[in-house]
Amino acid sequence: MSALAAVLLGVTAGAGQAAEVKLRVADSFPVGHFIPKYYTLPFMEKVKAATGGKVDFEYYPAQQLGKVKDFLSLTQAGVADIAYIAPAFISDKMPLSGVVELPGAFPTSCAGTKAYWEVAKSGPLAKEEFAPNGVRLLYMLVNPPYQILSRNEIKGLDSLKGQKLRTAGGAMEIMARKLEVVPVRMAGPEIYESLSRGTMDGLVFPLPNLMEYDLQELVKYSTSGQNFGSFVHNFMINERKFQSLPKDVQAAMLKIGEEITLESCKQIDADVKPAIETLKKAGVTFVELPEKDKQALGPLLSGVGTEWAASLDKRGKPGTAVLEAFNKALKAQ
Repeated sequence: MSALAAVLLGVTAGAGQAAEVKLRVADSFPVGHFIPKYYTLPFMEKVKAATGGKVDFEYYPAQQLGKVKDFLSLTQAGVADIAYIAPAFISDKMPLSGVVELPGAFPTSCAGTKAYWEVAKSGPLAKEEFAPNGVRLLYMLVNPPYQILSRNEIKGLDSLKGQKLRTAGGAMEIMARKLEVVPVRMAGPEIYESLSRGTMDGLVFPLPNLMEYDLQELVKYSTSGQNFGSFVHNFMINERKFQSLPKDVQAAMLKIGEEITLESCKQIDADVKPAIETLKKAGVTFVELPEKDKQALGPLLSGVGTEWAASLDKRGKPGTAVLEAFNKALKAQ
């Protein structure tokens, strides 16, 4: 039996031992997606093993428990105990987490993941965003730097103007305005239909993820070697539920969550190069921006972080403080 089948059928880790705790886990990812493969399935199996079968899970992938934008409210209501909560899709509730969406901030998934983890597990994000929403971070990842991909030929920055591109919202929308493209916010499972119908020209996306949503045949051009922002995937547990768990279960979940967060990002980074080769075989042309565009891009995007932070400061949110903490965590690596 596969690991996924075992989880879906609720097989416990301890032979013949009934689980004392059962937790419902929900996400939006299709079976076979790299996030369940590298993160959620290993997390569940390791927690079950570490607790000797005391904990079991019911896993609901592919939005089976609801839409991705509703996962926070579903977790708060107890419909899901643990869920994939993407701050970009609920930026009104978790705007500060958009710090990872800023363009040019870090070169790899691991760099972004480790910096975010530092300010999220017990820092300002935990205090300002997670606790007020009644959830606790268990594990997470930050995608590798995003590229711009399009159905239309990319010749340079000017060729992007006016194109409708899927973005993750938040800071990425500020970047889009500076590039004079039209940002379209939508969840991953909705992209295929929009691209295939031609109602969207392209997307700002991490290269390894394209194949997960079968998008490789729908885009023809991609930028190369740029950083147009990123995206954070948080897996969070209802705080009341967490506090109701036995102390050894709490400790196992926190320990395993941190281990998976800090180690699995290495696999995410390793997937970038083969993804490029797969996309090339699918007919995608990678375009290195002209030198004049590269020189213009730095100043163009340098103000995105400042603008993002200032807009949050005006709303009474510590945008500048979070940005400074994130940059400090990046430099400390």
